[in-house]
Amino acid sequence: MLIDEDLARALVAECFPAWSHLPIRQVLPGGWDNRTFRLGDDLAVRLPSAEGYVPAVEKEQRWLPSLAPQLPLPIPAPVAAGRPAAGYPWPWSVNRWLDGRSAAEAQVRDEVLFAQDLAAFLRALRAADASGGPVAGPHSFFRGGDLHVYEQETRDAIARLDDPALARWSGAVLERALASRWEEPPVWVHGDIADGNLLVADGRLSAVIDFGSSAVGDPACDLVIAWCRFDAGTAAVFRAAVGLDPATWDRAAGWALWKALITVDHPGSATTIARLREDLG
Repeated sequence: MLIDEDLARALVAECFPAWSHLPIRQVLPGGWDNRTFRLGDDLAVRLPSAEGYVPAVEKEQRWLPSLAPQLPLPIPAPVAAGRPAAGYPWPWSVNRWLDGRSAAEAQVRDEVLFAQDLAAFLRALRAADASGGPVAGPHSFFRGGDLHVYEQETRDAIARLDDPALARWSGAVLERALASRWEEPPVWVHGDIADGNLLVADGRLSAVIDFGSSAVGDPACDLVIAWCRFDAGTAAVFRAAVGLDPATWDRAAGWALWKALITVDHPGSATTIARLREDLG
């Protein structure tokens, strides 16, 4: 399905005619799960790109307003829920616009401070009231859930590796990751802490977006950025500031390994694996 400015404009005109006079501009680079369009100066239209991402709409509408006051940084604030219209078959959202550029593009003034700010956000997210929250499952692509869901996919990816030493090392990382589970009460998990979902303004982390993979469960998956973005020194600061136990970090390494192996042709995958090997030996 082509999701472009014309479609977004038609949806707004049909569902929210009071906003139909506002200009609409597609936000680029676009996300994978959703297409985002700036509506005027203060709003953003967020359209799921496929049916599998539709459950996130209701989840974000329901839970983000109650999470926001408990967090130290802005997160998306739903303003309205759009209905299927104009040939578009799924529900969608209008949120408040958040200023900033993604951490993949913006200049971060101090990487250590960025890591500390992110750790503080994740600590606050873990401390947020998770009562009745959405238990990890298909709606979160099992982020916050048990890595065993992706065990066979990871083992298959390891079997395809051409380097026997790398395959042995990967198998050992996976075994350590699978050897423990989160034994504490379930906590809020963002599910996709990555550069594209972290906004930067004036050189500092300014907001966290895209809670489509959020859930309540095991926070290990939110630590993967330690190997995907940070060098060893900054990752050590991040690890200390996050304040989680070694077994959770073992599971986090499993999540990082899984993602790197299934996206092995992505330029960042080799970097992630190199950082894992540097850190874990």
